[in-house]
Amino acid sequence: MNQRSTTDLRIALISGGDSNEASVSRTSAAAVFAALAGHYSQVQNFELDGSLINQLSEFQPDVVFPVLHGPPGEDGTIQGLLEIMQLAYIGSGVQASALAMDKIAAKGLFREANLPLVDHVTANSSNGINRTVDEVIASLGHNVVVKPARQGSALGITRVNDANGLRSAVSMAFEYDDQLLIEKRINGREMTVGILQYGQQIDAFPVIEITTPENSWYDFEHRYTAGLSEHLMPAELPTDVAKALQDIAINAHLCLGCRDLSRADFLLDEDNSCFLLEVNTLPGMTPTSLYPDGARGFGLDFDELIKSLVEQAASRR
Repeated sequence: MNQRSTTDLRIALISGGDSNEASVSRTSAAAVFAALAGHYSQVQNFELDGSLINQLSEFQPDVVFPVLHGPPGEDGTIQGLLEIMQLAYIGSGVQASALAMDKIAAKGLFREANLPLVDHVTANSSNGINRTVDEVIASLGHNVVVKPARQGSALGITRVNDANGLRSAVSMAFEYDDQLLIEKRINGREMTVGILQYGQQIDAFPVIEITTPENSWYDFEHRYTAGLSEHLMPAELPTDVAKALQDIAINAHLCLGCRDLSRADFLLDEDNSCFLLEVNTLPGMTPTSLYPDGARGFGLDFDELIKSLVEQAASRR
């Protein structure tokens, strides 16, 4: 097989769709497209819609970059399609994507790997709101965080501290998903660690602390509105704590079977005990996103980061 010059690679981006995070996906894709256009002559961005299969078949990409957030782009669905079409793509495969997107399934694997977790319970909509609330209070009290099991970007998540707030939070979360993860609320510092994998080499980016204005947290608005959050990198932490967070992020990446890139989110309590919250297999690439910031702290500018991901995927063709 003749090897094509890397600058001649045909690269397809996939973004958008009808998920709750479609607008964020399109913003990420615009940034990725601009980075790729400076290195490759054939880059196209495709909307995630019913014409996608025909468009990809016509374009015949060498590499696909799913710049997607939330289902169906991040939960293994698109990855399965690309596997069937025998197209090389950036990011985790079907199984790892599905596991990471499902907070309940991921917690089970993290527990088996002895990774530090917040106390939590799960709930199904078939149990009803009242029974769910009663079970949560009996197990964790009412100072908790309610999360839909399979959403990203903090969508549907509510922090509560009383029974009435819990009932409202459960009701709203069930609008996003019929399965919920409810965690004991820890008033701590929010940390994140990006992971970049190239072959067998897995590197952790510097730890980033995320700060928001007082009485707020890193919700959807604070994630994607410039000026509403600050990324402190490297986070002001004892060396051993920072190293522990990086090691856990690598272990979580391996535990789920992730590939190429991921980002692990943590809480750190007042005693510097760390708790793994979740792993994102297609972290945001917007101007306010954490993963590109971590890469810069690691010594990779945005263009270099995106180019390295493309070439890694191209090597798998």
